[in-house]
Amino acid sequence: MLDKYLLPVAQSILQPIAKQCVKHNVSANQITVVGFVIGILSVGFIVSQLYLLGLVCIVLNRIADGLDGQVARLTKPTQSGAFLDIVLDFIFYQAVVFGFAFSNPEFTFWGVCLMLSFVGTGTSFLAFSIFAQKNNIEKIDYPSKGIYYLTGIAEGTETIVFFVLCCIWPMYFNWFAAIFCLICWQTTVFRIVFGVKQLNAIDTIK
Repeated sequence: MLDKYLLPVAQSILQPIAKQCVKHNVSANQITVVGFVIGILSVGFIVSQLYLLGLVCIVLNRIADGLDGQVARLTKPTQSGAFLDIVLDFIFYQAVVFGFAFSNPEFTFWGVCLMLSFVGTGTSFLAFSIFAQKNNIEKIDYPSKGIYYLTGIAEGTETIVFFVLCCIWPMYFNWFAAIFCLICWQTTVFRIVFGVKQLNAIDTIK
């Protein structure tokens, strides 16, 4: 929901760093992989209840996620790079929740519920992008993205806000997770309804 407002700001901030990366022959894929590794380190910290160290890794991962796209656009965006970025992002999101679920037995139930809700948001997002590509549906809100970016209440920005809250106040994880789980399912339902309507309209024309 907030991505379309904050992404341009983040891109302008990261632009000078991206130019330096290109100057020193640092590729977008290298940044993607390094950012993913740093993000996965957060899981170990979170499981060990070192939540603030986990938060540092999460923030660095998100900076890398914005930076790799900037570098790709300054050089040559590739389908393989977009694919790698998307896959590792979704693994990272699930992994962080996995870390919380196992950091405290009291967090396990809502952690698992939230992981399931992430399956809903992720599959509805990716499934529609396949058909959007097949039917040449334009990426109006996010033209620079490698695939059709189907919006919703729970997007990248909201997910990171959730992670930040959980790392700063882990004692309230269950409350944060329950609320965000509901938001994720609302997003999933919206995407399913939107996707079915869009594709039904295309099927009717054909």
